[in-house]
Amino acid sequence: MSAAPAGHDGWYPIGHRRGRRAVRAAGALGGLVMLAVGLTACSNQQGVDLARQACQHVDRSLALYRTSLEDPGTAASGARQTQAMTQLRDALPLASSAAGDAAQFQGLMSTLAESDHLPESLLVHALSAQCAAAQSNGITPQPAPGGVTVATHPPPVGT
Repeated sequence: MSAAPAGHDGWYPIGHRRGRRAVRAAGALGGLVMLAVGLTACSNQQGVDLARQACQHVDRSLALYRTSLEDPGTAASGARQTQAMTQLRDALPLASSAAGDAAQFQGLMSTLAESDHLPESLLVHALSAQCAAAQSNGITPQPAPGGVTVATHPPPVGT
């Protein structure tokens, strides 16, 4: 038993130890909550960083795609479109990891996954908007009420 504080006879009220344990438990629980909040914030920031890396590939892809539209039907145009698709495929694993760390990037991952099934012309608008959101710390702009969203009506670019 520890020494009693000065001016105290060494006797504590019943339940005193339980009170100390409760205080320790509450402190430990508070510490765990703070740790969880901190880890969530780190995970979200890692998701934003990964989304930005994916968007670097998307930006390269969109630039190559737009350049390919300048001389359609040529071998150079076909090569640029192939390079553009390669950039989108390189972006997909990064976007998948970003979506795992921060749920707001699920749309980016899904859109990139559609690049295997849809022409890039149908994805340009959605990818541009999703990467703009990633560049603004992952905050996706909300459409006006009743407005058309990127996901519901992407305008096609090119053919």
